[in-house]
Amino acid sequence: MNISLKNQIILVTGASRGIGRAIAKQLSNSEATVIIHFNKNIKEAESLLDELVNPAFLESCDLSNTKEVIGYIPKLVAKYGPITSLVNNAGIAKSAPDTLETKEWLQIWNETLAVNTTALAILCKEFVDQALANQQGRIINISSRAAFRGDTTDYIAYAASKGAIVSITRSIARYYGKQGIKAFLIAPGFTRTDMAEEILSEYGEGFALNDIALSELTKPEDISPMVTLLCSGLADHATGATIDINAGSYVH
Repeated sequence: MNISLKNQIILVTGASRGIGRAIAKQLSNSEATVIIHFNKNIKEAESLLDELVNPAFLESCDLSNTKEVIGYIPKLVAKYGPITSLVNNAGIAKSAPDTLETKEWLQIWNETLAVNTTALAILCKEFVDQALANQQGRIINISSRAAFRGDTTDYIAYAASKGAIVSITRSIARYYGKQGIKAFLIAPGFTRTDMAEEILSEYGEGFALNDIALSELTKPEDISPMVTLLCSGLADHATGATIDINAGSYVH
């Protein structure tokens, strides 16, 4: 089935690399206009822009800085028009061993929740604000299997931040559906990205491979087609659902 997203304007956060980059490419191949969010990685963002087949735009924002996040979507709407879908992909995963002093542990906790949860919630809120005018909009939030099965003690902050996204997404889906707004959750397992390579280097590749049902780790390109489907409207009656893409490492 060929999916066309023509006339859609879709914001993808954390699009310069990894899962976000694959999502942006897939959406562009389906004729969407993609707004590529990035923080500091301008070279990677520009290289992605060159690879996209459809017109796209670069827009930076430091998601750890609440002052920058507030008003980000209204600014984009003023420049490009209504955003039809929001893909919240950006996230950080910082190791915080339980042997750390509590103050240092708390700093990593706060940084993680600022980017993964607070910024995402603000973007969802401001997206809904502009989508209500047209009674139409779709949010796809990228969570993690860690939200459901937990994570190692080093990554409790990451798991907690991704768990909060579950409630945010379900609340939006349940209470804005009759106003035309749908919200979905994708929960990847271990995915071969730059961020994952740091964990692999720490724990070894067997740590991930021994934990999945398939013979190879999930790639970003294994996740992007589902995002395209959800943006298309063909799966709107799955609003509020969690789609697990984790190579069978966690089944619920």
